[in-house]
Amino acid sequence: MTTDRYLSVDQVAELLGTTARFPRRLIEERRIRYVKVGRHVRIPESAVEEFIKSRTVEPLRRPRSRFRRAA
Repeated sequence: MTTDRYLSVDQVAELLGTTARFPRRLIEERRIRYVKVGRHVRIPESAVEEFIKSRTVEPLRRPRSRFRRAA
């Protein structure tokens, strides 16, 4: 069993650098895993990491041209 920290909506918002509205929307649209504890919603830290990783865009690697652009 993994030991995962469970974060509040406000903690996730701070981690992502957004307002609390954004993680709430992710929860409502079921775009991120979450746990209901009574009436409280908690998001596993690993779910936030997965969300970030799945939306990370890598830079394009352009093949080097033999010809340089003239100045």
